[in-house]
Amino acid sequence: MEATRDVRMATGNGENSYAANSRLQEKAILETRPVLRKAIEDVYTLLSARRSTMVVADLGCSSGPNTLLVVSEVMGAIRAFTRNRKQSEERRGVEVQFFLNDLPGNDFNLVFRSLEHYDYLGGGKEAPPYYVAGLPGSYYRKLFPCRSVHLIHSSYSLMWRSKVPEEISNSTHLNEDNIYIGMNTPFVVIKLFQEQFQKDFELFLTLRSKELVSGGRMLLTFIGRKNEDMLTHGEVSTVFELVAKSIRSLVLKGRLEKEKLDSFNLPYYAPSVKEVKELIEKNSLFDIDHIKLFESNWDPQDDSDGNVTLECATSGANVAKCIRAVLEPLIVDHFGEEIIEELFVEYGSIVAEHLEKAKAKYPIIVVSLKKPMH
Repeated sequence: MEATRDVRMATGNGENSYAANSRLQEKAILETRPVLRKAIEDVYTLLSARRSTMVVADLGCSSGPNTLLVVSEVMGAIRAFTRNRKQSEERRGVEVQFFLNDLPGNDFNLVFRSLEHYDYLGGGKEAPPYYVAGLPGSYYRKLFPCRSVHLIHSSYSLMWRSKVPEEISNSTHLNEDNIYIGMNTPFVVIKLFQEQFQKDFELFLTLRSKELVSGGRMLLTFIGRKNEDMLTHGEVSTVFELVAKSIRSLVLKGRLEKEKLDSFNLPYYAPSVKEVKELIEKNSLFDIDHIKLFESNWDPQDDSDGNVTLECATSGANVAKCIRAVLEPLIVDHFGEEIIEELFVEYGSIVAEHLEKAKAKYPIIVVSLKKPMH
């Protein structure tokens, strides 16, 4: 399975689409707003006083309201920064160019249709004119001319790998009964997932370093893990273990062949903060301005801080909708369309049972990087 071809969120804006089920991702964008605003202020001051273009790239933009929320956040930060009259006058000729990037299978049509309703994003006399373009392609390849981008943003994307490690996808090493790292995943398979992350992340940093201007900024937000121990991979693994359990239940009912389950693995890896920090420092292409881990409830509709899930059945259904919006295209490609409804009804029930034991949260890593001045 190659992520560069296969990974895409559920398209359209219907009940089961990613656009209608991406509040979890929205909460992460809003949580990182202060870090984003600081990065924008830093790159905005790099621009020459007049007739400059600030280039902003959102990598893994997907479709739906969050795609344009990023545009809105950037424009809002610029408006706030330029309310100082002197700043505004000095940079009267500045324009902003947004590039929205994702794989070719992304629903760019929905993004472009949605733009009609977002004319107010550039509103306000303090804000510069802005322009939006789509850019299909994998961010594990070069996307921009050298030294042409001022700010790179990516949210809820970099846990996706460029591919499932070949030794797993060609069945040299089996990950039986799992679709990601589970409690019974062989250690050699865990190492293969980890090594794929290391290769991909180092490549990503190298490519982006070439594309950013000197002093350019990069803000990355992605699902990680709290525990350093690879064998207790944490809540992210549990999410997918429960998906695998739901698929196994269909195997036991004779609805699917076990071989289909054993040959399905996600091109995914949730790193620890330590892993991320070590790779950035080893790469030596960026300075770390900010790095931290925060948590978000599995249920995107649950905004409470407590440790108890009050309505487990409702939360289970909410989690199932969220995961379905992300995984449905991959599952349909591999298992076929006819099992989808049954699978995610089962998954919702299994998640509800899990939440009765304790509230579950995603660990999310946010890292703000700066390319040194040359």
